[in-house]
Amino acid sequence: MKCKVLQAKAKRERGSKLGYWCIIFMHDNPLFNLFKDPVKKLKSAGLKEGMKVLEVGCGPGFYTIPAANIVGEKGKVWAMDLHTGFIRRVERKVRQEALKNVAVIDGNAANTSFAPASLDLAFLFGLGHISGGLEPLIKEMSRIIRQGGSVAFETGHGREEKIIKVFKKHGFGFDKRERRVMLFRKV
Repeated sequence: MKCKVLQAKAKRERGSKLGYWCIIFMHDNPLFNLFKDPVKKLKSAGLKEGMKVLEVGCGPGFYTIPAANIVGEKGKVWAMDLHTGFIRRVERKVRQEALKNVAVIDGNAANTSFAPASLDLAFLFGLGHISGGLEPLIKEMSRIIRQGGSVAFETGHGREEKIIKVFKKHGFGFDKRERRVMLFRKV
């Protein structure tokens, strides 16, 4: 039994490494900005100067640095991911840019240590897989987002009804949809 568990873990890690390098290759490629403008997407999600923001599943930091520049000195970005390689990569980028308004967190966004109602916005972009499922994540977002704050969620195809239902269950109203980003406001 122990051998099968170790084999399964090794298989997950190999797949994880391949996925990691594919994401790095895409997101750290300067040409990627031509297809996905991070500033435009962040602004359409409602990101503004002075906001306190959580980036869920920050990956290699494609949105982290632009978000930090938008919120400015009076705002703060917490970039969170479960993958240690992504965390190290974002920390390196933050140091290179000498940003003081970014905190990088190795952890699961469904179980944060943020105080209740302490954030203005959370954005969840490019999450192909949500560790633990959508429901626990949205429940935690409801706890940490202030009244009137928002969650911007990038969707895949065909899941919108389920997503809206889960957000509504946890105290969010559907505000608008811009391309693939759905914006939910805490009511």
